[in-house]
Amino acid sequence: MSTPLNQLGVVYRNIQRADASAVEKLSHLSVATIHEAMGRDGLMQPYLRSVWHGAKVCGTAVTVLLQPGDNWMLHVAAEQIQPGDVVVAGCADESTGGFFGDLLATSYKARGARGLIIDGGVRDVDTLEEMGFPVFSRVVHARGTIKATLGSVNIPVVCAGAIVNPGDVVVGDADGVVVVPAAVAAEVAAKAQAREDNETKKREIFASGVLGLDYYKMREGLEKAGLKYID
Repeated sequence: MSTPLNQLGVVYRNIQRADASAVEKLSHLSVATIHEAMGRDGLMQPYLRSVWHGAKVCGTAVTVLLQPGDNWMLHVAAEQIQPGDVVVAGCADESTGGFFGDLLATSYKARGARGLIIDGGVRDVDTLEEMGFPVFSRVVHARGTIKATLGSVNIPVVCAGAIVNPGDVVVGDADGVVVVPAAVAAEVAAKAQAREDNETKKREIFASGVLGLDYYKMREGLEKAGLKYID
């Protein structure tokens, strides 16, 4: 990730967060549904996973640019957290140390953070689960980090291959993490809900025994493609 020099060592205190009602609607929808509603866009790389089973998160992004092996800016970011935020941390270069653990999670939770998404390592996973604090990370690693080099807070970052701007909506579940730009959050929420309603109806149809082959009228296309049934 390349960052302009004038974007290093800065903290933007005032950011425009996505509409709260759109965030609330998105919080009830799955990552897969939101991704499809955005035209199959917005997904982070699949190596980013929840560190404990059942973790889910949805909120507005406070973004952090980290330096490899250095978690200084995660502490700086804590002051910028408002209730409903999710801290999203990218790194200036690939790094897998344990940037984050239960003490920072305690601080973040006290500020009202809903979780952390980080393209790096975390530790204290058992305690994070006991706290019910959702964390999605690149790896789990016990190795500690230092506090020596400046990054930035609330600038655009790349996290697991996705561009995240301060105030965007980030949603994470067992299928991964998706980013919804703040400017289109309401539109995406409406499209995703419509998609979910449609899939609920289909689920009932398939539960009755109807096959996708017939519902989606696939048989003619398969025949034209040359599929043959042999008894």
